[in-house]
Amino acid sequence: MKGCYINGMGIISAQNLLEADFLETAVVNQTDNVLYAQQPSYKELIPPAMIRRMAKGVKMGIYASTQALNEAAVQNPEAIITGTGMGCVEDSEKFLKAILDNNEEFLTPTSFIQSTHNTVGAQIALGLQCKSYNFTYVNGAVSFESALMDAKMQLENEEIHSALVGGIDETAQHTIDLYKLKNIIKKEEAKPYAILNSNSEGVVFSEGASFFTLEDTPKATSYAKVADVVIKNIMASDEVSGFISEFLKENQLTADAIDALVLGNNGDIAFDHYYDAAAALFPQTPQVYYKHLSGEYNTASGFGLWIAANCLKKQEIPALIKMNDYTKTTLNAVLLYNQYQGKDHSLILLQKC
Repeated sequence: MKGCYINGMGIISAQNLLEADFLETAVVNQTDNVLYAQQPSYKELIPPAMIRRMAKGVKMGIYASTQALNEAAVQNPEAIITGTGMGCVEDSEKFLKAILDNNEEFLTPTSFIQSTHNTVGAQIALGLQCKSYNFTYVNGAVSFESALMDAKMQLENEEIHSALVGGIDETAQHTIDLYKLKNIIKKEEAKPYAILNSNSEGVVFSEGASFFTLEDTPKATSYAKVADVVIKNIMASDEVSGFISEFLKENQLTADAIDALVLGNNGDIAFDHYYDAAAALFPQTPQVYYKHLSGEYNTASGFGLWIAANCLKKQEIPALIKMNDYTKTTLNAVLLYNQYQGKDHSLILLQKC
């Protein structure tokens, strides 16, 4: 059976990481409760006339996917699999507003057509003229993991040899306003917005796109092997340790074999105790967090995978993302755990190539 290897990565996030080396230029923003993605110049990839009509998520997806494919030297993947929690929500809002403003009459369908969740995967395929398998998962906070599982199974079963996998979510003003009303986004008076040791509810909301070129054989430049992925919808915090222990047992590993634990802490005091339960299983293991850099959104775990894969390849954990002072001389196995509001739990196991 073949493996599943990360041979190329591309990312757009709240951090300007496009030209920097790993987290060289990353900064922690504790004053804004909504972080917007740092937009690159798209004109080298997309004709200007098309840029004006494209949703932000589509542009981010095209740019990040191009990065991932170029790094892996793959021209046309055998599958394009995307995950998104909210899809092209900005165009959805435009269409719904037009319905109200025009009393449901004389509507142009453009915003509706461009608002569908599979728009990003479709536009990437059109640009590449790729007629292979194309699928989009909309499974809340495990949308990206669902796409990753799909690609991994196809690669390991030798149905395909390469796959482009990504997670994309964008912000839109009306959705942000609703999230603030529901206290999903942190209140202004909760500043500064700390992720660790937070004493307030809600999250710092954000957006981004993370893409990975996966292949069934490693290269000299490979980042990591995706050894296993598992998702679970709902569980109590006292079930976390059992969930992780069973996952490790299935992979014939113990907690001591994990060289770094990457956690999705987002500063929401109502739900971060899930991560405390996970961390307790690895008391002397280097622990990593990342949502103080990326913010929270449905596919933020893609940013976490980008962090973990870089740590494995470079064999280092930057001080900016360390949760504790423990170190390992060699990183062979990294475990990622993410959940959102007590639901959509996921574990991803990466191994050194």
